[in-house]
Amino acid sequence: MQTTTLSFENIHNHGELFANMLRARRELFIVHNKWDLPEALGMEYDQYDTPASRWVVVHDELGQVLAGNRLTPTTARCGIYSYMIRDAQRGLLDTIPSDLLYDEAPVSDTIWESSRLFVSHSVPASLRRKVHAQLIRDLGHASMKLGATRCLTLLNANWPRWAGRVGVGMTAMGPVMNIEGVDNQVVSMDFSQQLH
Repeated sequence: MQTTTLSFENIHNHGELFANMLRARRELFIVHNKWDLPEALGMEYDQYDTPASRWVVVHDELGQVLAGNRLTPTTARCGIYSYMIRDAQRGLLDTIPSDLLYDEAPVSDTIWESSRLFVSHSVPASLRRKVHAQLIRDLGHASMKLGATRCLTLLNANWPRWAGRVGVGMTAMGPVMNIEGVDNQVVSMDFSQQLH
């Protein structure tokens, strides 16, 4: 099991890994969760998959994707869009409530957004915790290399059950909201202490 952080600068060095990650996202978010998201060529994508973003992908030696995540700077801009949590708060996304944060969405070089975090359903139950912990750990390493000390993320509201296991300080940034039948909450992940 290994982790690769993809960017538009290095994507060509990793064969099908980027496409495989988008295929795994489609399998989970569109096929399994039945979310109404854009797709093409068997891959899920959205307006935040831009050269400003990075993708942290846990995979095996053959390129089979086990887990993944997208990192987007909170300073990103593309047309009317910035990053998902902020755009939801600004009322630009009709699938996420605009009252998802207690305060105004941050814009800072040291805060990135973590989105589309997933562990593939093909990962056996006996390995899921290990894969999830590696994803969060390597997400922290990638964030720090990008200059971020914190990431905002919209997670299943069960995050307090597993936050301690992955060794990351996590704080609720908004209320628990039911989105498409699942309780979710915006959380701040603090990597500043974990990775020193």
